Amino acid sequence: MLAGAVMTRILIIKHGALGDVIQAMGAVRDIRLEHPDAELVVLTTPPYGSIFARCPDVDRVLTERRPKLWQMADWWRLIRMLRGERFDRVYDLQNSSRTGLYRRRVIPAPRWITTSDRGLNESALEAWHRMLEKAGIDTRNTRAPEVAWMADDVDQTLSAAGVNGRYIALIPGSSASHPEKRWPYYAELAEMIREHTKYLPVTIPGPDEVDLCRGLPATALFGADGKVLDWFGLAGVLRQAAYVVGNDTGPTHIAANLGRPGLALFGDHKSPASTGIERHPFRALAVNDLYDLSVDTVFQTITEDLEDR
Repeated sequence: MLAGAVMTRILIIKHGALGDVIQAMGAVRDIRLEHPDAELVVLTTPPYGSIFARCPDVDRVLTERRPKLWQMADWWRLIRMLRGERFDRVYDLQNSSRTGLYRRRVIPAPRWITTSDRGLNESALEAWHRMLEKAGIDTRNTRAPEVAWMADDVDQTLSAAGVNGRYIALIPGSSASHPEKRWPYYAELAEMIREHTKYLPVTIPGPDEVDLCRGLPATALFGADGKVLDWFGLAGVLRQAAYVVGNDTGPTHIAANLGRPGLALFGDHKSPASTGIERHPFRALAVNDLYDLSVDTVFQTITEDLEDR
């Protein structure tokens, strides 16, 4: 860039949730390739700021708490922050009523790139592919996000927990507001893995899942300080797993986008196709009611997948 030239400033909006944030990394990569000399800024919410801050394609991260309409002081702070940036272009990967309001009232950018509502079984990956392709952007990475850069070295964590061989990672939790996503037989599955395979079952508890994971016959992994692992420790454990079994939840999406072999378990709350979670060698088992998905069926699928590999 010539001395004195003004750098183009690009904003990407992605507020959440975790699974969508992870999947957005392919689109972020394609936007970076389209604007190699621009400053790429992401607007997200505090829980995901550290993930975008580590992403090698992002230059800077802004966070906001999505104020309610009556929280006028918070709104004025947000408006001043965003208007002061003077963005040249905005890529709206959230596509919500809130970001629609930002487009109309808050951020006077010369050009907004957004998309229409997703189809019934259309994943966010497909919607972003459609959006970016319409804008003339090469979407080679959008439908195949890759997040190896998230994974910390967790050898000491594994060794401290006595995990010295190959292991299968179990993800028995999900958002507390979606209990229908939780398959109820992880304890039985962990027992079968212990008794009938050469693999050790492990779990990586989130802040609200410590009791759940400690109640399973599996090794629960924590940091050196005894606290739950952060996003990057979680990704490090998943990256080294021989196989991953999880509910429809953010950590399961991390495993899929790390290229691990694994299995996502779905009830009728949503179709796997609408989440974009399936990509070789990660797939999904879907049933009408998760209580009807037997341990034998899940265990047989795991052993067949491991034998094929």
